Amino acid sequence: MLILSMRSPVDAIPMRGFLITTVAAVIFQALGAASVVVPSTSCYVLDNSSYIHDFSSWIGHHFEYEGDQSADLALRFCKDVEARSQMGYVDFGRFDRFNYFAASSGRANFVQEYYNGDLVKCEESFDKLGRTSQVNIICGDCSNGQCKGGGCICNVTYESTCRVLVELAMQCEKPGLRVFEGFTVGFNPRSWEIVYNGMTQAGYDKAYNEFSFTTEQMHVTLYMTAVASLSGLVRKPTIKISPEKGLEVKLSGSGANGSPPTTLSPTTILVDWRCEKARDIPYEVEFTIPIENYDPIQFTLAKKCEYRQIEGGESTRGWAIFGILSCVFIVGFTLFCCGGFIYKTRMESRHGLDALPGMSIISACLETVSGGGHNYARSGDANSPFANQASWERPPTSSAQGSKRTGDRTYGSI
Repeated sequence: MLILSMRSPVDAIPMRGFLITTVAAVIFQALGAASVVVPSTSCYVLDNSSYIHDFSSWIGHHFEYEGDQSADLALRFCKDVEARSQMGYVDFGRFDRFNYFAASSGRANFVQEYYNGDLVKCEESFDKLGRTSQVNIICGDCSNGQCKGGGCICNVTYESTCRVLVELAMQCEKPGLRVFEGFTVGFNPRSWEIVYNGMTQAGYDKAYNEFSFTTEQMHVTLYMTAVASLSGLVRKPTIKISPEKGLEVKLSGSGANGSPPTTLSPTTILVDWRCEKARDIPYEVEFTIPIENYDPIQFTLAKKCEYRQIEGGESTRGWAIFGILSCVFIVGFTLFCCGGFIYKTRMESRHGLDALPGMSIISACLETVSGGGHNYARSGDANSPFANQASWERPPTSSAQGSKRTGDRTYGSI
């Protein structure tokens, strides 16, 4: 206790952060912290505090406004906006997943944009989008107290023939989890198959057979990116294996060590998993990445184990032994050749190829194969008067009387 009390405040800060991270990880595992999963529909929005609001239950809800002009306005929430009159319907835009649904900084809480309405008389609209509309959503009642309860359209303003502004009051859904915006996890440095914008994508919220990794794939690399200004909030990931026995999982890499990820410098989590026991159903590996002041990032990877896998060291032991023996053989052979060459050069006064160990054997083999018609000229015989003579030179022909001088030397023969 005395040692702890004598610690300086500066030294206590890292210990405090470590304790907070450890306690948070224990709480997440004990309580089963919920992950932020992308909603099944595109009718959701993040507020100014990054809390998610899911309006999926309001899709298609009908709101109608009796206009002062010759047309009434009808809004089908997260579907389309129409102007209805005796002449028919005029489409003022449709809602799809690529349209904007964002938080507002003005009097309204959220803003929706509807594009690609009717193009008639709006051919000169921006980018040929036709008629468009903007819906300003107020969570509560209209400012003039016109409608209360289930919600209604407070006001409609036609900015032009091609654009209309709608003010809608409704009871908004309660905010959900807090999303760590800008955070991604993928299998490549610039991909986000697993987590996009802080939300776990469909297919990785739990284990699925079609998203399972095969038994042969023993290594998986995950890349994480985050906004640089908030990257310091990311903590070390933890895993939970289900069932606990049968699959060995090891994490390594910069991401597993707690390095802050950025968009320019993604961090990596190297997943090494090995099947210790075969199983018909894939193993589930749940990853939890704590984020300070935000709800944690959670996703699940599934691993098939059709057979038992031996450890990586045992599988590569044979290749390692073969490599070591190969290196020893190459080094020994090189030393033998160099030593033999030096010995024959200095002790036997041989030069060139003849000084290489084994060349006499090779020469004899070549002579045998060629039938003995050609001989290998040694470098030691370079000063011999017969060394440079052509092997095809024949002895001089005998005289007409058939006599032959035995004292003459015959050139070209060895």
